[in-house]
Amino acid sequence: MIRTLLVDDESLIRAGLRFILESAPDVEIVGEAEDGDQAVDAVRRLRPDVVLMDIRMPRSDGLAATEAIRELARPPAVVILTTFDTDEYVFTALEAGACGFLLKDTSPHDLIAAVRVAHAGDSMLSPRVTRRLIHRVTTHVPIRRHRDALARLEILTDREREVLTEVGLGRSNAEIAASLNMSQATVKSHISHLFTKLAVTNRVQVAIAAYRAGLVD
Repeated sequence: MIRTLLVDDESLIRAGLRFILESAPDVEIVGEAEDGDQAVDAVRRLRPDVVLMDIRMPRSDGLAATEAIRELARPPAVVILTTFDTDEYVFTALEAGACGFLLKDTSPHDLIAAVRVAHAGDSMLSPRVTRRLIHRVTTHVPIRRHRDALARLEILTDREREVLTEVGLGRSNAEIAASLNMSQATVKSHISHLFTKLAVTNRVQVAIAAYRAGLVD
């Protein structure tokens, strides 16, 4: 079971999320929180696998709570769930350590999928958020930044570069494994090496590195 914590200051939103997620046979709602402070406390007490986190809440917002949670020992995966899709929120959430960013109009199917993807150690963003994010950071990339991106790739092995390209194409671990004829465990190992060598903290930043280096159009 994927132990999941719901964090939103509106009880109606939490009730809706609970109704949707509890329809999945592998998701268990272990608790709820109304603000960021409660969220951090609940994570310490309940040890969830995944946290669905709202952004705008009283006292401590979701971004501050995400940063605090990611500093804990063995932190859960945090998926930001919000009505706001401005670029600033996306970047701040990713920098805070969130592994996903979904809008509240996300379909029930995609919401459940996001919890599963986060639990598996992957990242998930709403498609339109992903398009805006990649467009913003890769449009008119200065020559110097392109060269810097290429230089960062020099320490990668050939196999790691192949995995980097696949991540840039938005493929899941299972899809990468099938495409490159390797096990999913090996894919995860290569992605872990990419995190370390590229000095990034999430899969989206890996994809951005592939775009900036010109590995993906």
